[in-house]
Amino acid sequence: MIYFSCDYVEGGHPKILERMLETNMEQLPGYSTDHYCDSARELIRQACGREDADVHFLVGGTQTNLIAISSILRPYQGVIAAYDGHIACHETGAIEATGHKVLPIPCHEGIITGEQVRDYYQSHFTDSMREHTVQPGMVYVSFPTEMGTLYTKEELTDLSNACHECGIPLYIDGARLGYGLTSPKNDVTLQDIVSLCDMFYIGGTKCGALMGEALVILNDKLKDGFRYIIKQHGGLLAKGRLLGLQFETLFTDNLYFDICKHAVEQAMQIRRAFEAKGVEMYTDSYTNQQFVIIEDHQMEKLAENFAFETWEKYDADHTVIRFCTSWATKDENVQTLVDAIAAL
Repeated sequence: MIYFSCDYVEGGHPKILERMLETNMEQLPGYSTDHYCDSARELIRQACGREDADVHFLVGGTQTNLIAISSILRPYQGVIAAYDGHIACHETGAIEATGHKVLPIPCHEGIITGEQVRDYYQSHFTDSMREHTVQPGMVYVSFPTEMGTLYTKEELTDLSNACHECGIPLYIDGARLGYGLTSPKNDVTLQDIVSLCDMFYIGGTKCGALMGEALVILNDKLKDGFRYIIKQHGGLLAKGRLLGLQFETLFTDNLYFDICKHAVEQAMQIRRAFEAKGVEMYTDSYTNQQFVIIEDHQMEKLAENFAFETWEKYDADHTVIRFCTSWATKDENVQTLVDAIAAL
């Protein structure tokens, strides 16, 4: 069985494993106060072009989202998100478990607009009964979106402007950030992300690390006491060196972006194979996730040799399925899948 079901079926990049072995017996202080974490923070600040950025290392995406979002919101506030956004549908109510409601709004292929945010905010504050409803306190988006699509720089700028006009922070989930930034259709840089949001994270778990995310806080008002919040939520890893060492490796010699670009290139081969076969794409994704609308008998044929994600039923005879590549996807596995698609 060849796996295209998600982008974390493999372990960590060999360079990370080598560095872990090399440093394994070195005695270091805990809780991300070691020199490897300090070095990783500095490398990330340099990549972002912001020496004033606070960088915190956490283990996983759900943990990062719930800690970041709950740190921003007041007790009576919720977070605006696309109705199919990750926190709205794939985190088992983690945000709600913190006492904050996710406020889902319609979207197109995972993307929400600045106009929608303005409308939602104004609708709340012009409601005479607003104290009886959850107040919008921030906006959540992911880059890429849950559907593998990308915000353009213009769209993200408008969304950022809307948040500033409403006086609420913009938070970007970057679990697959590397795959978005290296997409051939992308016009957003890491520096753009930094300039347009208040807080975001750089995904490691899906992008070459064994585990780990680097949360970057840019808004000074959101920085104070954040390590207390991490600890309170069980997110302050005692052996924090394990996270810092991985990000130091990923952000040395452009490794993070090189391996993410590889995943996207592999995904484009899969996309082209489906298009050549006449299979309709479900979303306009040019990242490492490819969603296709496939006939059920074709899906069953592919399932004999390939693992993929069954996304949703499309109609009586078709199903939407997802193929996901990663930093470690092998050329020969992609070619085997391409040949199988051609033979459908």
